[in-house]
Amino acid sequence: MKAVVALTPIAGAVILPIAVPLLMVKVSIGAGVLAAVVVSSLWFTAMLLTSELPEHG
Repeated sequence: MKAVVALTPIAGAVILPIAVPLLMVKVSIGAGVLAAVVVSSLWFTAMLLTSELPEHG
């Protein structure tokens, strides 16, 4: 699980800037914008699910 926690921020930071411009060039600007919204939302969700927060109590 620690590997997933460590790789989640890196994966999103690498995939997003590569996927969005490629889609904008190859498909359309709209597809690039849609991919940016979808990928960043999934990335944010993955970051929340894999975060290691201190427990209160």
